[in-house]
Amino acid sequence: MILSPKTQVKKNFSDGRAINFYAGPGAIPLPVLERVHAELFNFNGTGMSVMELSHRSDEIQFIIDDSAERIKKLMGLDDQFEIIFLQGGGSLQFLMVPMNFSQPGDPIDYIDTGYWTGKAIRSAQSLGRDLKIIASSSDYNHTSVPNLNQIHTRPGAKFLHLCSNNTVVGTQFHSFPEIPIPVIADMSSDFMSKQIDVSNLSVIYAHAQKNVGLAGTTIVLIRKEMLTKICEGLPEFFDYRTHIKSKSNYHTPPCFSIYITWQILRWIEEDIGGLENLEKINQKKASLLYDFIDSTSLFHCPVEPSSRSQMNVVFTIPNESLEKQFIYETSQAGIIGVAGHRTRGGCRVSLYNGVTLEAVERLIFFMNKFAKQHSTSVTQVII
Repeated sequence: MILSPKTQVKKNFSDGRAINFYAGPGAIPLPVLERVHAELFNFNGTGMSVMELSHRSDEIQFIIDDSAERIKKLMGLDDQFEIIFLQGGGSLQFLMVPMNFSQPGDPIDYIDTGYWTGKAIRSAQSLGRDLKIIASSSDYNHTSVPNLNQIHTRPGAKFLHLCSNNTVVGTQFHSFPEIPIPVIADMSSDFMSKQIDVSNLSVIYAHAQKNVGLAGTTIVLIRKEMLTKICEGLPEFFDYRTHIKSKSNYHTPPCFSIYITWQILRWIEEDIGGLENLEKINQKKASLLYDFIDSTSLFHCPVEPSSRSQMNVVFTIPNESLEKQFIYETSQAGIIGVAGHRTRGGCRVSLYNGVTLEAVERLIFFMNKFAKQHSTSVTQVII
């Protein structure tokens, strides 16, 4: 395949790969790609690719079951949660969550922190629920998350829904509210990037394409006590219990996508040494980039420091034409995916699990060089 000049990029690393900061699908760890490549034509002595195996085969069911067990082990969970792998992206969960845990007219509470929570809210409203936005960051242009100490849910609300990390605006909750109703978290962009305290969470869902796989798989963790709260009369496909009973094999699952998730979970456990080590790496990547941005006069991060995302670093350049030049020059240097979301503009660098510390250091080196060329007052940062 010959790419057009517009889509061609110079390769930065010696292995010919570009530095990938796309917000999703995100970068896949190179060791995972190498393992997938090695067994692409013959998985585990079957003489077939994983892409060819029957979804009813022992091999596929093992991958599904072992993935769930690895998630439990990495997160320090016991048998308090059921784990299933679904299709339909995180967006399908915007419907499945209110369908399973509320009925028309029931009160459900939501926290609005930007683009994706807006979609979740509109989806739930379409089902005729009594939805209330109990906290929102819209008044300050989504530059920080609401103060959890000031969040008050309604008596009788079936659940509180929030998004833990907001990819578009670069904000993140670093803890979860302690409230008397179930908390349901969309963790699509920070799931398996750090250790989390699940004691206040009843349901977690995450599309895999950021930190733990490819587009096509959505991972859902449901506290077992929530199963008794599921509404009756749902279509089978939309009932979480259907997928739990069928062990994520109710219909043909996205086998290859789940396989990639399995390989990444193995990488986190066996290569990185678990979520504690991975969290330290991710924190260092984010700290390096934020510290550099804050040290310059050219780049500006609008997000309040206490709400800054460890996964998605957003920043701007005061001059719009210079910002466009920066985005263009990064692509020519083999650094891709730094343009901000189409609804927000600016720049965005996504630091998912597959992004290496070396990649961040190379980006900062480039940014420092660019800043020296276009700013008269910038602190020099040496990597």
